[in-house]
Amino acid sequence: MNDWPLRSYLELAPLPTAIPCFRLHAVAVLHEWNLARDLIADAETLVSELMTNAHATSRRIDGHPPIALRLLAGQERLVIEAWDQSPHDLEPFTADDDAENGRGLMIVEALSTRWGSRRTGHHHKCVWAELALADASH
Repeated sequence: MNDWPLRSYLELAPLPTAIPCFRLHAVAVLHEWNLARDLIADAETLVSELMTNAHATSRRIDGHPPIALRLLAGQERLVIEAWDQSPHDLEPFTADDDAENGRGLMIVEALSTRWGSRRTGHHHKCVWAELALADASH
């Protein structure tokens, strides 16, 4: 855990108000960590997209289990993790030009340094995105 001296975790029920709460939490924490404003804006968008996907997944599961946001920052990078309890792997797809939804992972790919997903158990999935910190190049 020495790679991640700054850590934050928030778990919420998948209610309609959860996504704004995750965004507000992330923005407040990243300001507290004194990260650059443009990085915070990108992180806020990533949180919104990742947590919206986790929310949609959780709403399809019996009992609507909670979803969680974890933020990790070290000297060189910020990692944003969205956790859900889906037994299904992430299945990205390409949205039609006239579709109102389905572009979230395209946004994640465009904004992040890198991103991916991993399973930590049959009913636990994490989708993550990474942002390089500006000071990492100095």
